[in-house]
Amino acid sequence: MKILIVEDDEDIADLVAFNLERQGWETAVVHDGTEGLEQIRLLCPDLVILDIMLPGMDGLDVYRAMKSSPITDQIPTLFLTARAQLEDRLAGLKLGADDYMTKPFSPKELVLRVRNILARTSAGNARLIVRSGSIVLDKNTLHATVRGEPVDLTTAEFKLLAYLMERPGKVQDRYELQKTLFGYADTTQSRALDTHIKRLRQKLGDLASCIGTERGTGYFFRPEDGNPTPSS
Repeated sequence: MKILIVEDDEDIADLVAFNLERQGWETAVVHDGTEGLEQIRLLCPDLVILDIMLPGMDGLDVYRAMKSSPITDQIPTLFLTARAQLEDRLAGLKLGADDYMTKPFSPKELVLRVRNILARTSAGNARLIVRSGSIVLDKNTLHATVRGEPVDLTTAEFKLLAYLMERPGKVQDRYELQKTLFGYADTTQSRALDTHIKRLRQKLGDLASCIGTERGTGYFFRPEDGNPTPSS
C-alpha cells in the first residue's frame, strides 16, 4: 500500500509518515498543493492524506481536481487539517472525502482510521490498479498513464501490458500469450502479437525497454528500476 501525504508542515508530515511506515505502509510526502496533485496523478496512491491549507493550491481544490479525472477519482482521501470549524468539515465530507481529522491529532487514531479506510476501499471497490514505477494501469476503466500522462492503448494492448506487468521478470511464452489473451495459438498468427508489442513499445516512449524480448521464447516485463534479468 502506498500513501501520499500532502502537508505543508514538515514536522507533522514526518510524524504522519513515521507512524504509517511503522505499520508497513509505504509513504511519500509533498509540501505543496500543486505538487501534491502532480504526484497523485503520477503515483496513483492507495490513499491520500490531504491538508486543506496548502501553498500553491488548497486541499479542497486538489480534491476537486482528483475527482474530475477517471484516473484518480476513486483514490480514497482523508483530510487532516487545523480547520476544525463545522463548515470546513462538512465541505470536505460533502465533496466525498472518506474521512476528516483535525489537528492536533492522536497518531494511534490516525493509524486506525487509515487502516479502516484501506480495508473498506479494498473490500468494496472493484477498481484494480496495476502499477510499476511510472506506468499505471486501471483495469476497471482501461485507462493507462505513463509518468502521469494518459496513454491511448487499444484493449488488446492494455490486456497484454497488464498481463506482463503482473508477472515482472517472468518470460511469457509467445504462444501461451496468444492463446491466453487473444484466443489463438496458431503460429501463422504470431505476427499479430509482434505487432501489439511493437506498438506498445512505441506508446511507452522512453520506457519501451520495459518490455523485453527473450529470443526464441517470448516476452517479459522489466521494471524500470528493477532487475533486468528475466527468469522463466
